[in-house]
Amino acid sequence: MAAKSFDLIVIGAGPGGYVAAIRGAQLGLSVAIVEREHLGGICLNWGCIPTKALLRSSEVFHLMHRAKEFGLKAEGIGYDLDAVVKRSRKVAGQLSGGIGHLMKKNKITVVMGEATLPAKGKVSVKTDAKNGGGTEELTAKNIVLATGARARELPGLEADGKLVWTYKHALQPAHMPKKLLVIGSGAIGIEFASFYNTLGADTTVVEVMDRVLPVEDAEISAFAKKAFEKQGMKIMQKAMVKQLDRAGDKVTAHIEVGGKIEKHEFDTVISAVGIVGNVEGLGLEDLGVKLDRTHVVTDEYCRTGVEGLYAIGDIAGAPWLAHKASHEGVMVAELIAGGHPHPVKPESIAGCTYCHPQVASVGYTEAKAKELGFDIKVGRFPFIGNGKAIALGEESGMIKTIFDAKTGELLGAHMVGAEVTELIQGYVVGRQLETTEEDLMNTVFPHPTLSEMMHEAVLDAYGRVIHM
Repeated sequence: MAAKSFDLIVIGAGPGGYVAAIRGAQLGLSVAIVEREHLGGICLNWGCIPTKALLRSSEVFHLMHRAKEFGLKAEGIGYDLDAVVKRSRKVAGQLSGGIGHLMKKNKITVVMGEATLPAKGKVSVKTDAKNGGGTEELTAKNIVLATGARARELPGLEADGKLVWTYKHALQPAHMPKKLLVIGSGAIGIEFASFYNTLGADTTVVEVMDRVLPVEDAEISAFAKKAFEKQGMKIMQKAMVKQLDRAGDKVTAHIEVGGKIEKHEFDTVISAVGIVGNVEGLGLEDLGVKLDRTHVVTDEYCRTGVEGLYAIGDIAGAPWLAHKASHEGVMVAELIAGGHPHPVKPESIAGCTYCHPQVASVGYTEAKAKELGFDIKVGRFPFIGNGKAIALGEESGMIKTIFDAKTGELLGAHMVGAEVTELIQGYVVGRQLETTEEDLMNTVFPHPTLSEMMHEAVLDAYGRVIHM
């Protein structure tokens, strides 16, 4: 085909790439987007969205078993795993189709295939059989890399789709695990552990660090661990899976704990030991792009150092979050179009884990704030002190706030409990607006709501808490 020229080419149609393409088109740029598999990327098809659909099913299942607490009757409670998975896939498919509509609406050229960068400003796309099976040459002054990441696989712990799963296998299970091992207690591992444990799997979580959800505040991690154990999960911290012996329909895991090897038998293993950026096969090294292990090194505006070449989202490193990728996509598109956007501040991006109970946070942990030299004030408020939480039957949880004692700046907020993934945005806005403790204390929170606990946690940091 003859070369096609654009103002902007985006490689990867995940939550970073497709948003960058849309914003670029809105600003008057001619845009092409290249995707090798599914519009919406991992997030919509194999990550954020389908996992939340599964977790919603397990949440409803959990509530059904609690019917008597609410004065209700429910008999013959059960589930159809195939139907649960089918609903999850339907939700993902609906949203992926919606991305296609947005591409058409914004007059963005979609090219399905595998992209490489043979030279600066050039993209060569090997299209699949459905799209001609040839090679399409594209050119643009500006190119955005949004190729995302994939599951990390450790030697000897590789997934086979039968006994050992990655997140993709866990989203479309061939069977319901009876005895499940989850390796890694980050967001992905804990969410799958929560889902399968709620549906009845005997679940063990192994974490190499000294606590589960290791990126979270230590106090929140400890609270979450107790909640998980109360639900029947077995948590092994400061432990490492050294070997998996597979035989028939069983896996024997060799787990090192305290310098000794323990052997435990499972029928299913989910490996959730992190991700690696999709940097291979693009030709980045030949262009002079600097890589740090499996991620592209960028400045605060996602510039790679190669003129006209940007990298956003997971390929550009932590935090590996869809909303971070989307915001970077908007920022880069506006920069390319001649605007003056603000850089994304990682410490003001919320992290959310949709396990039961939910966990959410923004800003610095208490330990990090102290490490950075801040003189801090810390406030806490328990769910048991909130009327709405009690009415909902969700008395287990806590909200924690951390302030700079000198300036009143909100340094961090950390939550565990029902719906905290929705509540956290209030503190995110507060950090963005550089809100002080005085602003938050003088804000009137509606009653009865869970959000009142956010107010009380601020008041507690300054010795003014009311309902505790």
